[in-house]
Amino acid sequence: RDEGKLEGKGPDLSTLLDLVAVGTIADLVPLDVNNRALVGAGLRRLRAGQGCFGLQALIEVSGREARRLTAADIGFAIGPRLNAAGRLEDMAIGIECLLSDDLGQARELAQVLNGINAERRGVQQQMVDEAEAAFARLEQDAEAHPIALCLFDEEWHPGVVGLVASKMKEKLHRPVVAFAPAEPGSSSLRGSARSIPGFHIRDALANVDAAHPGLLGKFGGHAMAAGLSLAQVDFHRFERAFQQQVQAMMDPAMLHAELLSDGELAAEEFQAANAEALRSGGPWGQGYAEPLFDGLFEVIDWRVVGERHLKLSLRIEGRREPLNAIHFGGWLGQQPESRLRLAYRLVPDDYRGGAAIQLIVEHCEPA
Repeated sequence: RDEGKLEGKGPDLSTLLDLVAVGTIADLVPLDVNNRALVGAGLRRLRAGQGCFGLQALIEVSGREARRLTAADIGFAIGPRLNAAGRLEDMAIGIECLLSDDLGQARELAQVLNGINAERRGVQQQMVDEAEAAFARLEQDAEAHPIALCLFDEEWHPGVVGLVASKMKEKLHRPVVAFAPAEPGSSSLRGSARSIPGFHIRDALANVDAAHPGLLGKFGGHAMAAGLSLAQVDFHRFERAFQQQVQAMMDPAMLHAELLSDGELAAEEFQAANAEALRSGGPWGQGYAEPLFDGLFEVIDWRVVGERHLKLSLRIEGRREPLNAIHFGGWLGQQPESRLRLAYRLVPDDYRGGAAIQLIVEHCEPA
């Protein structure tokens, strides 16, 4: 426009807001004032059925309802299906889906992406299981947890190591770097690092590189995540160097995980109107966290569903009706205690409909 190449109003860029919303949420971009406004506008387009055919198809295949779509649906359902193609196969499939101007073709491509994502979940779970087993063996040989964890397996997939590092970082609350061969049979490793709040993982890698020139092939990233490469023969040398840097840079207080709660809800506050109000208060996301509550509950029934998820029926003092809750990934192989302290989010239960509500459990411990 400044150069006089656009006449009149110019193109209507608001038609791209659905893609802006997906990119912002899926890439964990902080929701400052501007980004939150853009994501909110994009969600309104998607809820009105005005998203591109590719996103409409992905919403369908993920079992979501467009008119009730939230930022969490993008983060946990839409984004992973788009990213799975780049992790295991070719990202061009996802791009083709988003660019499709034919709804039928978009649905076909969305089904392909859905299948790749299912495969990704299977690969990821196997790798996480192997990582946990490796850590368990390490614990047996050491007097204390290592201050940072470096993991490698010749059979791992390089497109999934970042997800494994994230899962292990969440479980152990310490920096984790996971490696896989860059290509099948390659002597070069591709690694993905994840960190905890307060510890700058990219700076730690820069210090390793400065202290050991030539050890790292290349690296880059930011405070919470980074990528790197090195020769397989140098894995143990890197492990020692990295742990030394973490030891030098780490404030021991960082290793104590913190969970901030917005407090307890009274029995009469567990109602659909409040759940809808909390949903309407979004979009929630990076840097603009959804309200999290905590409280004591009695477990009156439980069962395992899907991929290690724990479905709970709960009772709280002062409320006659039981509360439904789900703890994704919460099944640890043994019956939960009869009384639990939970940190949870209150949401409408769209599956059951009506005035039904559900607790999404983020943390669970015996009362």
